[in-house]
Amino acid sequence: MSTVLINGDFLCRRLTGIERYAYEITLRLDRISAPGEIAIIVPHNTQNLPPYKNLKVIRHKKDIKSHLWWQMVTLQWFLLSHREYTVLEYGNTCLPFSPGIVFLHDIYCEFYPKDFAGSRRDKIIRLYNRWQYRLITKRAKKIITVSYFTRDQTAETFHIKPELISVIYSSWEHFKLIKADYSIFSEFPMLKEKEYYFSLGSLSKRKNIKWIIEYARRHPETIFAISGTSLPTVKADELDNVVSLSNIVLLGYLEDSKIRALMEKCRAFLLPSYYEGFGLTPLEALSVGAPVIISRAASLPEIYGDTAHYIAPFDTNISLDDLLCESVEAPDKILAKYSYDKAAVQVYGLIKDFGGKL
Repeated sequence: MSTVLINGDFLCRRLTGIERYAYEITLRLDRISAPGEIAIIVPHNTQNLPPYKNLKVIRHKKDIKSHLWWQMVTLQWFLLSHREYTVLEYGNTCLPFSPGIVFLHDIYCEFYPKDFAGSRRDKIIRLYNRWQYRLITKRAKKIITVSYFTRDQTAETFHIKPELISVIYSSWEHFKLIKADYSIFSEFPMLKEKEYYFSLGSLSKRKNIKWIIEYARRHPETIFAISGTSLPTVKADELDNVVSLSNIVLLGYLEDSKIRALMEKCRAFLLPSYYEGFGLTPLEALSVGAPVIISRAASLPEIYGDTAHYIAPFDTNISLDDLLCESVEAPDKILAKYSYDKAAVQVYGLIKDFGGKL
């Protein structure tokens, strides 16, 4: 019988997207599992290690300097030396010689080759991720994803049965613990209550900041606030032209407290992404009472149903103000649908089911 070993390298990253999901689910697995039933391995230089009570914590003697090196060399070698463990990977990674339980959040690289046609590094990243998708779908002992959209797209693309992939949604409840910091409005005085649209996310191509830029250029009276940092890869090149638009405010990376303040006071939260495996940020916005405007694309209609206002991701020939006049459902049912507690119970159930077979 094998013990599940969580790859805890997410504790050495900023808590965005996948890392937030991993952090919240792991906290709850610690609460519902028996002492020592599940283990977690973390790099030696992990600084923000939660006070787990039941998880067996293994602090590796090696520091993490590169997440790729940690996974493919340090962690792989550890697992080859400790056959009693089966790894649980939250972040789209399957170790070639020690496949385990893998969360596959999306298969973006498979469908948008033009997004990776820029630098040599972008092309290598796409090749690596496509290799990982194939490794996961061929060798992982269990695949988990965060939407039926990703499940069905993965099953069709890689010719596997959809029922072999479990769907376990993300959630928004971490946002309840965040206190709004309204000092952001002193830092950016042009942002007036209910007079700006707010967008948040990594400033990569699939987040479709191009839509906002094109709309802003056509509607100079409309203010847009955008928070996020550019990734070293798949960078949205159109950001270089934002400086010429006075109605777009680039806020950079912000603490959650300032993000909450911006969501509370915005006219609407805007996510024009053309590809999302789940799309968490509109849930956070709904939880604090903001209307959300999102693309009718990928997983987003599945996740948000009739609570959102929808746009076409490649058409800016609309009026956002008119769109907000259309009625949508209250978010209560949607917010109640997504729960980290429920998700953790599902993950724990899979761990228990596979406990004697891994």
